[in-house]
Amino acid sequence: MSTDKTPGEAERTAHEQIVRRPVQIAGVTIQPRDSAEAAALPAEPLPVPAVVEGQRCGLVAIVGKPNVGKSTLLNALVGQKISITSRKAQTTRHRITGIRTQGANQFVFVDTPGFQTIHGTALNKSLNKTVVGAVGDVDLVLFVVEAGSFTNADAKVLALLKPGIPVLLVANKLDNVHRRAEIAPWLREMQERHAFTEFVPMSAKQPKDIERLLDICEKYLPEQPWWHGEDELTDRSEKFLASEMVREKLFRLTGDELPYTSTVVIDKFEEEAGRTAKRMLRIAATIVVEREGHKAMVIGDKGEKLKRIGTETRMELEKLLDAKVFIELWVKVRSGWADDEARVRSFGYE
Repeated sequence: MSTDKTPGEAERTAHEQIVRRPVQIAGVTIQPRDSAEAAALPAEPLPVPAVVEGQRCGLVAIVGKPNVGKSTLLNALVGQKISITSRKAQTTRHRITGIRTQGANQFVFVDTPGFQTIHGTALNKSLNKTVVGAVGDVDLVLFVVEAGSFTNADAKVLALLKPGIPVLLVANKLDNVHRRAEIAPWLREMQERHAFTEFVPMSAKQPKDIERLLDICEKYLPEQPWWHGEDELTDRSEKFLASEMVREKLFRLTGDELPYTSTVVIDKFEEEAGRTAKRMLRIAATIVVEREGHKAMVIGDKGEKLKRIGTETRMELEKLLDAKVFIELWVKVRSGWADDEARVRSFGYE
């Protein structure tokens, strides 16, 4: 029997083969939506990394209400500062990935903004969308609360968690609990609220507690090839890290007087050949505030506050990026930007 096909049949068969083949990305499967999208796909399947026996890799989401220590926990788990911290609530605004490769295991931690339960601004809606997106397709969730405490804000975050994904209750800031005997009945109450896989009372500032948490997380990682290089710490760019460091110093040096809606935009991030250092970076950034009074607060008397923000940012970036850094800071007023969806997106929020 002849197996020859007409040109039209052959074309349809080839087209069907392309449409049925998914695009393979680590942790994600995307099906082509139409013939135009399918036609743009490469003719040959993308290479799939070979399975290395014993290697494990998985996504671990860190979630919780604002100011429970999620960013401090991420930095400790990674072993390097990649997420900014401050006493001001709602500091983290982006999904930040931290990578820890230890032995045969690669942990891909995802730090999320604290879930916002007040002020329905465009900015807060964007932050909440980031949280919901992060908990949808992971291998493990670390639900972070303050040890001995559970508030309505905690409950709203807990309600976001999807069934079928293991959840560890990370009772952080254990060092702040003076009567440890009260923790046992509180843990029993928490078990009644949700079927947590395990309880981990700890302090993110204690290295032994961090190692214990890593050991617990290890068994939830699927056996599969690593997604990142062994020496990678984050998937975020140096430009992004620069903007975050400016924002951290801004919040730390202005205290509670400056509204959390202030943000930072990087206008220039250029690398040059250094004379005395192997790398030299020139950075220009704009601090965006909502009122003229806030601008004066950031600049300070004779510009001293702005100068200090720049100096502390430069020192931290030089250590983090292993480069000589020159940084210029400007302050601009953009009233109502946090309520403007278009402007929120233009400032880098999803």
